[in-house]
Amino acid sequence: QVQLVESGGGLVQAGGSLRLSCAASGRIFSTYAMGWFRQAPGKEREFVAAIAWSHGNTYYTNSVKGRFTISRDNAKNTVYLQMNSLKPEDTAVYYCAARSGWGPMVSTDSSYDYWGQGTQVTVSS
Repeated sequence: QVQLVESGGGLVQAGGSLRLSCAASGRIFSTYAMGWFRQAPGKEREFVAAIAWSHGNTYYTNSVKGRFTISRDNAKNTVYLQMNSLKPEDTAVYYCAARSGWGPMVSTDSSYDYWGQGTQVTVSS
């Protein structure tokens, strides 16, 4: 089993920054991939970014490229999402997730096995 706990959400003005953290515990394997997803009110959950635990490969959805950076600290079993130049449309509950393996499915939420409880990010205009 894997437990994921997100933190770092909050209220920020447009153009501001936030850093989300996802602390993982339990049986984390080096082959795992970690993803960030978000869900805005009335919308479906969408992929934001993913990173491979071992080799550090990353993948982003187009709308956050150049603004968000995903990273990991293997020693702390923690994944981060640095969010800069935030926009009101980034407002959502952000979820951390874990899956076995890296590949073309890393942007598909149904391929993830473990999820955190989510953290709210609100960007005011």
